[in-house]
Amino acid sequence: MGESMKRAFMARYENHITALSDYLEDLPDTDEPFWILGRRYHIKSERPALLLDISSRLWFTYRKKFSPIGGTGPSSDAGWGCMLRCGQMILAQTLVCCHLGREWRWEKDKRQPEPYSRILKCFLDRKDSCYSIHQMAQMGVGEGKSVGEWFGPNTVAQVLKKLALFDEWNTLAVYVSMDNTIVIEDIKKLCKIHHKNKNSTTDTSAQAGAFSYNHIHLHKSRTGRSHAASGYHSIWKPLLLLVPLRLGINHINPVYIESLKECFKMPQSLGVLGGKPNNAYYFIGFVGDELIYLDPHSTQSAIDPESSKVVDDVSYHCQRIPQRMKIVNLDPSVALGFFCKDEKEFDCWCSFVHKDILKKPSFRMFELVQKHPEHWPPFVPPTKPEVSTTGAEFVESADKLFESEEEFEILNA
Repeated sequence: MGESMKRAFMARYENHITALSDYLEDLPDTDEPFWILGRRYHIKSERPALLLDISSRLWFTYRKKFSPIGGTGPSSDAGWGCMLRCGQMILAQTLVCCHLGREWRWEKDKRQPEPYSRILKCFLDRKDSCYSIHQMAQMGVGEGKSVGEWFGPNTVAQVLKKLALFDEWNTLAVYVSMDNTIVIEDIKKLCKIHHKNKNSTTDTSAQAGAFSYNHIHLHKSRTGRSHAASGYHSIWKPLLLLVPLRLGINHINPVYIESLKECFKMPQSLGVLGGKPNNAYYFIGFVGDELIYLDPHSTQSAIDPESSKVVDDVSYHCQRIPQRMKIVNLDPSVALGFFCKDEKEFDCWCSFVHKDILKKPSFRMFELVQKHPEHWPPFVPPTKPEVSTTGAEFVESADKLFESEEEFEILNA
């Protein structure tokens, strides 16, 4: 059987299984709380609110009949793009929190605020959309993944980090942890943009970061004057924090399960990228010992909004009963996601981590440290390469800014 036939068969099989599983059972009638991205619900009294919250998340699935990736590549991601779609979902949730707020809700046929439409257009299946399947697949080439090859959660995290450099609307700071370690000092370097005060010559450029941190730091070291005394003030860029982890060898180690649950309870939670071998899911919460997830394994036709200014968005919201899986069945390769809109939220997140994740030193999923480890290479916040597009042309230049961590890539989807 040829490769294209195999993928077509897999796509039909996945769609069939998904369709069946959606109707096998309802949500459990339990007294245990449901946690969805930092929000707590009781199914017996808050079922409509729970389902509305879940259906409001942007849902990205396989698509077909889009323009070929790279001009001659595949025109569908069925059978290989599930982790890329999950990466789109966690990033979309980031943008929703940034522009609309965590309390925003979507309802069919209800007029939505302008930023919603703009967020959705970032993910359309077009080569010129900032976070399209085209951009993600081509950027993956720089991470050693051919177009049409399965990604793991760490590769998707690295791809999002690179693509965010070209997103001038959102100006996100994307931090991907290394060696299970999150460095507070590095995150604050990454997120703080330094501008001149109004009574100084103002740098109004929308480019990243505008003024590089190293330039400011050098200025201070040479003059001995603080940023404030030199006429500078700091602005915090919204932070997308991604934490790729291995929580076991072949299966998740049960010692990490309670800490994983705590992550979904944090107000800054964006959920978790992960799944099972050859099947990636976007996990948005849990109830008891089951994870709740959005499944990208349905193939829909691509939407081209050329003829209309308004995108038909119904197919981007899952309105079925959410699916669940036992936490013990989770593949150990995962990537945790968190969003901190400002420095205060990041400081609060650090407090949550110290209180709820690091309280058992022998069972820590990751480390949170104040200072950059001395044995690591110096941390330099990345800047946008001098190129005009976000296609395959800049993969080589952008790749020089980052290092891939292939040890996380056990998950094959």
